Amino acid sequence: MLLDPFAASWSDIRETALAAEQAGFGGIWTWDHLAGSVHGQGHVLECWTVLSALAAAVPRLMLGSLVLNVANRPAGTLAVMAATLQHVSGGRLLLGIGAGGGRDTPYASEQLALGREVGGDIRRRRQVEETIATLRQVWSGARNGVGGFLQPNPPVPIIVGGFGPKMAELAGRLADGVNIPANAVDLIAVAQAARQSGGAVDEPFLITGSVGFSEALLQKNGPSLERFSAAGFDRLILGVRPPYPLDRIRSARLTA
Repeated sequence: MLLDPFAASWSDIRETALAAEQAGFGGIWTWDHLAGSVHGQGHVLECWTVLSALAAAVPRLMLGSLVLNVANRPAGTLAVMAATLQHVSGGRLLLGIGAGGGRDTPYASEQLALGREVGGDIRRRRQVEETIATLRQVWSGARNGVGGFLQPNPPVPIIVGGFGPKMAELAGRLADGVNIPANAVDLIAVAQAARQSGGAVDEPFLITGSVGFSEALLQKNGPSLERFSAAGFDRLILGVRPPYPLDRIRSARLTA
């Protein structure tokens, strides 16, 4: 389940995550934004701080970023942050990363306001590739002759988020998974083809799809869920906005 952090309070996020855990959901994800104004709200809670707090609040659920903008944190620092959260959470982190919004999106304003350059599509995709390389180098325990970097155990899966074929190809070629809109099933084949061409077809690759919250998707053997499973999705991430629908979440009873 994805908890939209815009205009949210920590107490509401915590209560909703606890309800999701009790109902049998598999994980909690949240977006990475810095200014509430990009969604017309007065504030937004920062992704990594929320995930760190959730690691203690909900001890069973997987924790995911959907997705971290690679421009928001230096890649080397992010590597140590992710390794630490993997350690703190007992191995429950799914690290979603992405290229961030382009110059023609509302999200450019929060970057520009903080003095960051918003590059074109090619540059932002290259930053994702560079981030993946740095993450893995730091997680190896040493980089540029300096050792002692915390190695995540188990390894942290890197999931690249995207809306089109170029990011899906990048994910298949370099990452451990891909997140796409659940209605963009054609991108699964793009990611899988890139994976096969790179010779990593036998390695685990997680395919997640983002979709709005729906009771139809909570039915384990229901036709809606079966359709997404048949398309190749390993995990669906159901998004909810404040005020979070606690009654609907609690009534899911996915563990029943």
